[in-house]
This record gives sequence, structure tokens and C-alpha cells, in this order.
Amino acid sequence: QVQLVESGGGLVQAGGSLRLSCAASGSVFSINTMAWYRQAPMKQRELIATISSGGRTNYADSVKGRFAISRGNAKNTVYLQMDSLKPEDTAVYYCAGGDTRGGDFTVNYWGQGTQVTVSS
Repeated sequence: QVQLVESGGGLVQAGGSLRLSCAASGSVFSINTMAWYRQAPMKQRELIATISSGGRTNYADSVKGRFAISRGNAKNTVYLQMDSLKPEDTAVYYCAGGDTRGGDFTVNYWGQGTQVTVSS
């Protein structure tokens, strides 16, 4: 009943910026926390940022100071602003929704992903 759709991926030079968007539709009342993950070839899917319904954010060390997750003015939207991009940021980026309990995030819904490629 919940669908997440990402957009905003593409090709960017190292040092550049991209802004990813995620729009949620359906039974969004079931979502407590929104998140961004990424997965590079031959690597595990990595949780890089979360934002709770109360606005609390958390980041992976690999993106701290460079990426920012935020909620949009439009209802049921979330963004990932990515600055100072590095080639190692190249991955498929996924929007996710779920629950946070006691600081632990559990994914209930996944987007299809959007490719981000950072060239040297």
C-alpha cells in the first residue's frame, strides 16, 4: 500500500552536488522514519541517513558533513542533498521507509533506486 519513488540521480564531477528526492504515496501513516541507503557494486547496502517524524537526523560517518537529509514542504517527501561528491559515492541510492524503535531502524518499504555516478 506504500510506494516510494526516487528521482534526481545522474552523472556529476567530483566536488559537485546532487539533490535526490523521494515521494511517498499510499498508507504513509505506517512510516515512522525515512532513510536513504546506497549500494555500490560488490558492496553491502549501506544506511547513510535517517530522519524521524520528529525531525531527528543521523548520518553514516562516510557522508557526515557532506550530505543532508531533510523533509520537504510538500507532504510525504524527503530529500538528500549531496555536496562535495567523491568518486567513492558512486552507487545506486535507495529511499526507504519504516520504523525506529530504541534508535534501531527497520525498513518496511523500499524505492526502486536511482543511480548516482561521480566522475574524477
